[in-house]
Amino acid sequence: MTSSGSSHLDGLAAEIARTRALTSKPFGVNVILATAPKGVVDLCIEERVPVLVLFWGDPSPWVESAHRRGIKVVVQLGSLEDAQVAARAGVDAIILQGIEAGGHVLATTSLWANLPAVVDAVWPVPVLAAGGIATGRGLVAALTLGAQGASLGTRFLATREAFVTAGYKERVVNARAEDTVYCELFDGGWPAPHRVLRNKAVAEWEAAGRPASGQRPGEGTIVGTVVRSDAPVPAPRYGASMPSAGDTADLEYFPLYCGESCTLVNDIKPAGDVVREIVAEAEGILQSRGG
Repeated sequence: MTSSGSSHLDGLAAEIARTRALTSKPFGVNVILATAPKGVVDLCIEERVPVLVLFWGDPSPWVESAHRRGIKVVVQLGSLEDAQVAARAGVDAIILQGIEAGGHVLATTSLWANLPAVVDAVWPVPVLAAGGIATGRGLVAALTLGAQGASLGTRFLATREAFVTAGYKERVVNARAEDTVYCELFDGGWPAPHRVLRNKAVAEWEAAGRPASGQRPGEGTIVGTVVRSDAPVPAPRYGASMPSAGDTADLEYFPLYCGESCTLVNDIKPAGDVVREIVAEAEGILQSRGG
């Protein structure tokens, strides 16, 4: 998955070209509508990316033009109401997020409570489950509730290919669900709810009484650098950028996005191995049930 994030358009076009040079398989570009620079979605459509994944916004303005170019449109969302809007817009699939998820969290309720209702409401649009899933058992649970697949994030943070720092990966492996915090603390660049691992930034903010933005401990200090357009940029405390490979980051003061499924993530391995193990476990369970 190529992420657009806050990339400049030229950089995104180059990433798409590089991805096409590396594989003949379908790939997707994930665009966070709330933070994407103007023109990012249009660029993806012009480039005819195989799959366009939209998050945190209404997909309706782009579905028709994407379909005219043979692009599949998938939207990640967190509620029954948003799912119905997306289905009416004609999206090809929906990723339903639960509040268990890591990173920025649009959902306000559990995946498992919402999933059956959303599946019924948008049928026959396929629904993928996201949040709290890291194993074949979790995949089977999602399938049992009507999903046609799952979208995993935290499990793939702890893979060799994940473009984050080694220390970040180790923290995910060593964490449990109770080590995650749902908050709006790291709001620099994008004030939205998110789930992160507890670190000193969280602990010091809580000890200070959870003060509002502008009154938090150490606000305005620089806690590292992040690479943007091949150049290091100072990273302020409470910024929204996670510690990616190549960044210089004090992990105690960066957002360590992580979902509750970290309880089930116990090692760092190639992403391909993760996929094969999850599929094998799920198939074994389904076969044992006669499914």
